[in-house]
Amino acid sequence: MATSRKSRIRIIGGKWRGRKIEVIEAAGLRPTPDRIRETLFNWLAAYCPGAMVLDCFAGSGALGLEALSRGASRLVALEQQAQALEQLRLQAQKLDTAAIEIIGGDALESIAQLQQKFDLIFIDPPYARPELRRQVLQQLEAHDCLLPGARLYFEWPSPETFELPSPRLHWLHHKTAGQVNYAIAEWQVSG
Repeated sequence: MATSRKSRIRIIGGKWRGRKIEVIEAAGLRPTPDRIRETLFNWLAAYCPGAMVLDCFAGSGALGLEALSRGASRLVALEQQAQALEQLRLQAQKLDTAAIEIIGGDALESIAQLQQKFDLIFIDPPYARPELRRQVLQQLEAHDCLLPGARLYFEWPSPETFELPSPRLHWLHHKTAGQVNYAIAEWQVSG
């Protein structure tokens, strides 16, 4: 079996600040850069403590682990790519915390099996599959996985446009860094 090369990124803040996360090189895997994560977690600082977090395309785990480091109570990480899934499990073992649940398999199918609701949701699918942003949100809504006031993070390539697919969502923050658009939307109760 061929060994994948690995690089490292760091957790930016919280109890694991400075801790290195190993990242394998795999097709479609692109960890959110430090600069974007720093801005994102400045936006989310008040929402991390005690939060239930869902990372729909966990990859390296950087987003979910950053949220845990900053006080989130639980992380459910979904990942389909086998090598990334294995590396994510190894990283969770190194952090020695019971607050991480890692689920292997297709995100759309996995969401249908979830038995909880979430405060923070990261939706950052492979750029080659832009339809997944909309499909994941539809699954989350259909299976009642979103708490009122939940914050949803979306990331997409800058040449592409992305409109929120639900009237229950509205943008709170949006920014572009290089070739990446990233934004936070809030889930509102109906009525």
